[in-house]
Amino acid sequence: MSTATTPVVIPGIGADAQRPDGVAKVSGDFAYASDLWMPDLLWGATLRSPHPRARIRRIDIAGALRHAGVRAVLTIDDVPGRRTFGLLMPDQPVLADAEVRYVGEPVAIVAADHMDQARAALEQILVDYEPLEPVVDPMSAMAPGASVVHPAGNLLRHFRLRRGQHGRDDGDVVVRSVYTVGTQDQAALGLESSLAFPTRDGGIEVQAPTQWAHEDRAQLAASLALPIERVTVVVAGIGGAFGAREDLSVQLHCALLARATGRPVKMVLSREESFVGHVHRHPARMEYEHRATRAGRLTAVRARIVLDGGAYASTSPKVAGNAGAFATGPYAVDHVQVDVFAVRTNNPPNGAMRGFGATQVCFGHEAQMNRLAGELGIDPLELRRRNALRSGDVTATGQTLRGVVAVTEIVDRLATMPPPAATTVSALRRPGGTGNTTRGEGVVRGIGYALGMKAFCFTEGFDDTAEARVTLRAGEQGPVVEVRSAASEVGQGISTVQVQIARSELALATVVLLPADTTVGSAGSSSASRQTAMTGGAVRDACIAVRRQLFARAKSAGLTGHLTLDAARVHAEGGTHLSVQALLEEGPIEHTAVHRHRETTPLDPATGQGDGFVSFMFVGHRAVVDVDAELGLVRVVDLGTVQDVGLALNPQAVEGQIEGGSAQGLGLALMEEVQLDEGRVRNASFTDYLIPTAMDMPRVRSVILEHPDPDAAYGVKGAGEPPTISSGPAVVAAVEQAIGHPLPQVPVRPEHIVAARLATAGDRLTR
Repeated sequence: MSTATTPVVIPGIGADAQRPDGVAKVSGDFAYASDLWMPDLLWGATLRSPHPRARIRRIDIAGALRHAGVRAVLTIDDVPGRRTFGLLMPDQPVLADAEVRYVGEPVAIVAADHMDQARAALEQILVDYEPLEPVVDPMSAMAPGASVVHPAGNLLRHFRLRRGQHGRDDGDVVVRSVYTVGTQDQAALGLESSLAFPTRDGGIEVQAPTQWAHEDRAQLAASLALPIERVTVVVAGIGGAFGAREDLSVQLHCALLARATGRPVKMVLSREESFVGHVHRHPARMEYEHRATRAGRLTAVRARIVLDGGAYASTSPKVAGNAGAFATGPYAVDHVQVDVFAVRTNNPPNGAMRGFGATQVCFGHEAQMNRLAGELGIDPLELRRRNALRSGDVTATGQTLRGVVAVTEIVDRLATMPPPAATTVSALRRPGGTGNTTRGEGVVRGIGYALGMKAFCFTEGFDDTAEARVTLRAGEQGPVVEVRSAASEVGQGISTVQVQIARSELALATVVLLPADTTVGSAGSSSASRQTAMTGGAVRDACIAVRRQLFARAKSAGLTGHLTLDAARVHAEGGTHLSVQALLEEGPIEHTAVHRHRETTPLDPATGQGDGFVSFMFVGHRAVVDVDAELGLVRVVDLGTVQDVGLALNPQAVEGQIEGGSAQGLGLALMEEVQLDEGRVRNASFTDYLIPTAMDMPRVRSVILEHPDPDAAYGVKGAGEPPTISSGPAVVAAVEQAIGHPLPQVPVRPEHIVAARLATAGDRLTR
């Protein structure tokens, strides 16, 4: 939970608002989950599998139990309830049960007086493994006769999208290619951590950095064999999430140890453990075929996409659905055939990350549009304009677009965006940076564009809801509004937005946001760009109900006619008024609201058609890069982006989301990849797993469009995911334009650029 050193006055919606936790975070006073503490605390640690696949013949914990300070050693046989867990399907053992399926899978857990004692005790646990041949290639996992990774089978989902005459072969021009996307880590600075302790009613409280407290609670209760009302989850301070905190990490192990010892237990992963202790972005292999007329109109798109889900399901089935639904991008095309396969392997599990399937396929469909533009001799932006989805069009999933669809406006804004300076003076801003590898010789500039599309809120007909409670009470200095929800503040600003909404709706200065936990109904996950629309909608609905009750009191007290609320007073026509404080003398006013979005329906499993998405987000990027083609080094000089956010409730925060998301896309394009060798992570540190720093980021020019969504509270659309979707493909397109050669994989590494340059030179010699 946050700890602010000074109160922050937050304005209403539509204004730049300072984060209530901002000062505490930059000053070091903010309490993150890893800072949690209680008296009589024990420390937990996890023994993890060194093998990607092996049978467990025997586990001997006797030595660990004898180790100094050890209070408990638990294996799968000590789990009192359901022995498996999982976000969409409970397929993952709480602790390894007879077989380990990836390097890093938890096998046993220890609680001891000190962290060093707990970790030392792990070395005393003897596990007799029988190594088995791992399945680490998803293509091999799909082959007939492949070794079965999990009793439920290797195929997690086959998503089918069929539209029009999907098998037709017309079109004057055909482009085909195969693209690959590497495994990206969310790279949150805050490590996985948790504190759990027994409660007086025989239950358990778990404090953890989670994206969905109520989903954690349900999984915890099932495995702890506790009634759900005896499990409380408190959202602790979160140091970044980006999807990695949708799944349980250490929460369940911490709770099991607390139950076994009767004492508070804290667990914090090391950075190396973190790389296998949370899910990553799915790596993808994508085969694409685009057909178009000579005039540049798309006629058909086909795609076959394979996602490596790793050993367990996590959110792979839903990621596959998103990848399929958005595989054609923000373009109108009548004939579509898309097949997406999410597959189990003996690699670490993959799951949610910013963009959730749409990020991977954006690289594919945008590369295809660039190749098609080249074949047709049409400007890449003009080709996109000709095929852009418009209001009233039907998407690839058969859904009619409602409201303003700003794709053509995004293209036009990108086209008129002013270019950066022609030359770079500072050596630090050239390719190679501090390596001083060039003074400008051999450096070529490229410009690339990409458009992206994704839905906000949960998809495929999911009945999404969010609950919030608003209380208006008399305070010592005047009326106070208290807002309570279980929405997780993962850095996106939902805490600020809730206060802004309450201030706008109730026109009162003092608004207090109470801690997020499971004592109030579910707010759903802080994912899918949904919290502002959903929990923000619930806060708005609750405030409106509180205002109605306040006005009812005012009318009972003698005010008549149309009433308004301003400056802590209820005003009536004719100038009479009553203070809100006086109206609260008979007691507080409270309302709990459950907000639902418009009705959606599941997609047809055979065709992927249906009204399955609440609404859509559209975004575009222009990237300008300098490339040293001889060394394969890239410097992103400028990133421009245009995004429709519906309504910017906090414009400054929206701009921050766009800049941060663009940085993650740049990282995926040029540097970020979890390196796996036979299922083993080889770069499990920020020394070897590279993420963009301030030195890598260019200026980001953000153009924020506001076309309110007709079905969302205040007309808002999501802001956090779209920037990551299209920024990476734009960067790669710019590099391609600079070197004059396609690059069918991300991240683009120096050897890819050098090989492409040599191939281009070879092509010239043979002509």
